[in-house]
Amino acid sequence: MFILEQIKSGRGISKKNGGFSLIELSIVLIVIGLILGAISIGKDVHRNAVHQRIASEFIQGWLLAYDSYVAGVGVVPADNVSAPTGCVNRSCATNASGNELCDKTLRDTMLAAGIGLPAGRAEGREDRYVYLDSNGSPHDLKVCFQNVKWTEAGSSSGNYVERSRNVMVITGMTPGLADFIDHYFDTVVDARFGNVREDVYANSVSGNKQPWSMDETYNFAGTSRSYDEDQSAELIAYMRMHR
Repeated sequence: MFILEQIKSGRGISKKNGGFSLIELSIVLIVIGLILGAISIGKDVHRNAVHQRIASEFIQGWLLAYDSYVAGVGVVPADNVSAPTGCVNRSCATNASGNELCDKTLRDTMLAAGIGLPAGRAEGREDRYVYLDSNGSPHDLKVCFQNVKWTEAGSSSGNYVERSRNVMVITGMTPGLADFIDHYFDTVVDARFGNVREDVYANSVSGNKQPWSMDETYNFAGTSRSYDEDQSAELIAYMRMHR
């Protein structure tokens, strides 16, 4: 009888033989939630830091290299000094875009003029930068220069005309990085207007603002992701040069 009374009253039973209370389980779940939230926030903070470094060191570094070439040589990169065309690589956009200045030719053009290059991926790969997307998959960012068709405001409000302009071509951008770069240099995310545009909208005569054609829900194949581990889609951006 004494033992039964002890069991009914809950006295004399060791806590280690009992289960977890609802309060204890709730505390454990809250702690797990906080840990997962901290991991997610940490990933976002790290990714933003990487994007910031790409914008301020890699992209900005190539902008400075381009401007230094123009200031030192007197023409845009790979143009004809004795008979300048004003177009990168002496290739102006007529009905189509001009020929790109890329890879070893770009690096050698800059180095021959005594222009220092951003660190980039490595020595001999200064025009590239490797980074990870939101799923941890690697992407290879690449910089070239080119003369392309570019629309600007015409003679009246709402009217736009095509002109030949020199741009930095940035390939290998995830949608998240494209948004960041656009906001960093233009302060407004818009693939149609500003100095940073998506390649497919750079010569659009439409007066409407345009979001980037893909976001983080798209995979590398350009379709909606089936799995969280899918590699993110990639976009191409044009950044207009001053000359």
